[in-house]
Formats: sequence, structure tokens, C-alpha cells
Amino acid sequence: MSDQESSTSTSQTEGEVEGELDEEVDTEMEGEGENDSKHRDSPPLQISSFSSTLRAVIRIKQKYHALKKRRQEVEGGGALTGATGRTSPKIFTFDGTTPIALSVPQKKKRKRRRRVMYPNRGKRRAPPKPARSRAKYCLYLLFAIVFVQVYNAIENLDDHLLRYDLEGLDKTLRREVFGQQGAVEGLLSHLKEYLSTYVHNKPLVVSLHGPSGVGKSHLGRLLAGHFRSVVGETLVLQYYVLHHCPQEADALQCARDLSALISEIVERAEEEEKIPLFIFDEAEHMHGEILDALLQLVSSKQSNEYLNAIYLFLSNLGHSHITKHMLHNSSSTSMAKSDHYSHFVKELTPILRNTLEKLHVLWTEADILPLGLLEKGQVMECFLDEMTREGFYPDHTNIERLAGEIEYYPEVGGHEYSQTGCKQVVAKVNLL
Repeated sequence: MSDQESSTSTSQTEGEVEGELDEEVDTEMEGEGENDSKHRDSPPLQISSFSSTLRAVIRIKQKYHALKKRRQEVEGGGALTGATGRTSPKIFTFDGTTPIALSVPQKKKRKRRRRVMYPNRGKRRAPPKPARSRAKYCLYLLFAIVFVQVYNAIENLDDHLLRYDLEGLDKTLRREVFGQQGAVEGLLSHLKEYLSTYVHNKPLVVSLHGPSGVGKSHLGRLLAGHFRSVVGETLVLQYYVLHHCPQEADALQCARDLSALISEIVERAEEEEKIPLFIFDEAEHMHGEILDALLQLVSSKQSNEYLNAIYLFLSNLGHSHITKHMLHNSSSTSMAKSDHYSHFVKELTPILRNTLEKLHVLWTEADILPLGLLEKGQVMECFLDEMTREGFYPDHTNIERLAGEIEYYPEVGGHEYSQTGCKQVVAKVNLL
């Protein structure tokens, strides 16, 4: 038993003894009180009352000594058993003690499970499964609608391309245009990319450049005839500067008339949901006022109907750069192969653009496609086609003789290029 526990027990014992003593004194006092009341009821006597009081005092004193003795005996017994009394408490120190690590196991908190409440009547059943939300079916329906819309849009794009019959145009150009297969592929690529969408942020502007007789005007006539057949006669304009505006003094009025005509065609095309075609041949003779008016029309700041249009410029601007490049690189240049033509365009486009931008700002808005020189074999194909059209027998000897009458550049790298291309073919066939 520790010192704290022994002192606690001693104090408890003393309290019990004192309590018992008080109880006995009270009892005696009550007894004396009762006796006194009895004596007061009886005829009082002074001697008897004095003797009874004395006896009561003596009994109280004897009881007090007896209780005091019992308390001393209790205290003496506690001392014998090693308890520490109040008068001599022991001071506890940590010297000579070894700490004892007490590990108190911590109880894990158990999660209370939700109590499933069952009805008083009936069997126990599992809780019902939550009902499926109807929003899922609406979401599935939305996905189906979007898929159908996208599919229809793709189909409509295909229908839009089919309306312009670019495959038929491709076959016509490959059959009618000689020696310019690379340029034809580049032009068709621009047309297909532009016509495959409904919304445009700018009109399609393509500028074809090449020396005289390489097929620029012939290509323009073929395009005009094809678009007249697919979009209508009124939505195609062929503008020849030397024919429509030969005098420079009338340039301002020509520019106003041309702007009004283009606006009328564009509005009509918007109503019919078609894309018009504007072809400007001999663009090297166009006056500055006409070029300024066209620049405002092809600008992306115009309204939507002006953005849905195709502008094609045909000119011999920069022909000297094209001729020089082909004669110096004749060993590695062939217009019949598309990869050679792409290399040809990549080298010539910066040079041509730099030259054209100095003439007018309009050429900055155009995609430039150069047309190369024609070889002697390609000139012979022009004679064969023209003779067939005119009903002459396609005699190879006669065709070779006519092709030999045309002037050519000196042969370089196994290539013999014509100085005038196929420009004199029609005149020579008419002399037969």
C-alpha cells in the first residue's frame, strides 16, 4: 500500500470514530433530555435532579474516554501495518525508482452500421434499387441527333461538290490542256478546297502567270464553259480588258461599271445559293482604277455574299522569270510530273510575288500558279488536236512539218522549248 493510500485510510478511520463519538454524545444527550422531561413531569426534587445530571456527565465522560481509546487503538494498528500517520508523513522522491512503461491499448472505434428499418408487418426485404434517371435516355437521343446532323452535313458537302462536277472538270482540263498538268492539279486543288465548304472568310483569288502561248486563255475558256453548265450563264463573267475598257481615259467609269456588275452577280448567286466565277484575261493591261475596285471587292471586310466568289486572273506578268528559270534548270524540270511542278512553284512563287506586289497590292490577295514553257512534243499535240477539230486527217508527217516551222529556244538538257507555245497552231492549221 502506498503512502497516499495509507494516509487516506487513516483520515477515513478518524472521521468514522469522530462520527461515532458525536452520535453517541447526541444519543446520551437525547436520553438525558428524555430523563429530564420525565423528571419534569414528576414532582421535581433538587437532589435527585442534581444526581441524575451528574450521572449523565459521568457517563458522557466515560463514553468519550472509551471512544478516544478505540481511536488510539485504531491508529496504533495502522502504524503496525505500515500505514503512515498524519504527524510523520513520508516525502516521495523519484530516486531509486525505475519508470514502468504502461501501454494502454486503444480501442478501435467501430463504425455504426445503418440500421435497416423494416415494416412491422411483412417479410424482410432488401432495400429497393434506385430508379434509373430518364435524363440518360434524353442524352442518348441527343447523341443520335448530333450524329445524324454531322452525317447529313458531310453528305451535303459531297452534294455541294457534286453540283460543280469537279471530276468532270478535271477530265476536261487534262484532255484539253497540254503540258500544264502540274498547274491543272494545283488549280483543281484550290477549287476543291474552296467549294467543299459553305462558309468562307475570303473569296478565292487565283492568278495564273506564264509566257505567251502556254494555254492561259484556253484554260480560262474551259473553266468558263464548265461553270456556265453547272451554275448558269448569268453567274459567270469573262472580262477582257482590251475589249471592255481599251481606253485608259475611261478607266474610272469602267471600274464603276465593273463593280456594279460584280455586285449584281454576287447578289443573284447568294439568292440561288451558288458560287459565281469571274475570269479576267489579259490582266497585265488592267488599269489602276480597275485594280483598286477589284481589291475592294476581294477584301475580307466585305459582307458575306462577296466572300463566296471565285476570281481568276490570267496574265503574262513575270514571264521573263519563268522562262529564265526553266532554261537554266531544264535538266531537272518537267511540267508533266507533279513533284517537279511543286518544286518549280516553290522556287518561282517568291520571285513572282515580289515582282507583282510592286505593281499593285491586289496580287497579295492571290494564290500564284506559274505555267511553264511547252516542249516540241507538246506543240505537236496541239497541232493534232486542232487538225482533228477541223476535220483534217491527223498525218504524223504533216504534224511534224508544221511543228518544225515554229521557233524554239536552243536545246538544253535534252529539252526543246517553243518560244510562242501553241499560239500559232490555229493560224497554221487554217492555211491547210
